[in-house]
Order: sequence, then structure tokens, then C-alpha cells
Amino acid sequence: MMIMTDTKTRIRPAAVTLTPAAEARIAKLMASAPEGSIGVKLSTPRRGCSGLAYSVDYVTEADRFDEKIETPGGIFYIDGASVLYLIGSVMDWVEDDFSAGFVFENPNAKGACGCGESFTV
Repeated sequence: MMIMTDTKTRIRPAAVTLTPAAEARIAKLMASAPEGSIGVKLSTPRRGCSGLAYSVDYVTEADRFDEKIETPGGIFYIDGASVLYLIGSVMDWVEDDFSAGFVFENPNAKGACGCGESFTV
């Protein structure tokens, strides 16, 4: 995203850094996305015992307040209301023998519930 200043243009760093594995997963999701999907969106709805959870969903239209990150496999959006909870986070895709999913390293999280479903800031 570009921020205009009086005489210079500078590029603001993304609120969330995506690992190559996360970018590859977004590409895979977009390759089989429902018709009308324009990207994948990360948000932090109120849920779970700690208050906030990570939610990744298809998006069919952009909200002007969402942060937009262009990845090699498609557009990744961050919910405008969630950005403050996510600044400096790293999003990864992790698979093992028993599970697969997005994993977040969030420096803003002050705690998490025991099951890892939700976090608090």
C-alpha cells in the first residue's frame, strides 16, 4: 500500500508477513475458490474463551478499509478493524501427520486460551 507524502512516495510495510508456505496455501485456495471470490481475508472476530480468534475466509468484494497484500497466488486482505491486533504478525501454513492449518506468531497477543482457539491483546 502506498502512502503519499508532500514530495515523496513511500511504501508502508504490510501489517502481516506471510511465509512462503502461507503464500503457497493462498495460491492453492484461490485455484479452487468459489466463483466470485477475489481473494482471501484474515479477520479477528470475537470468539473463544480469550476473546479474539483468527478467521481466514474467501472474500467476494473488497472493503475500502481492508489492507490489501498482493501475493503470487492471489490477493490477501486483512480486515481493517483487525489490523491493530495483527501488526507485526507472521502467518504460516503448517502441516503434519495429524493436522494442517494457518499458524500465527502475533507479538500483540498477551495471552491465549489453553486449546489455542483464541487470544487476547
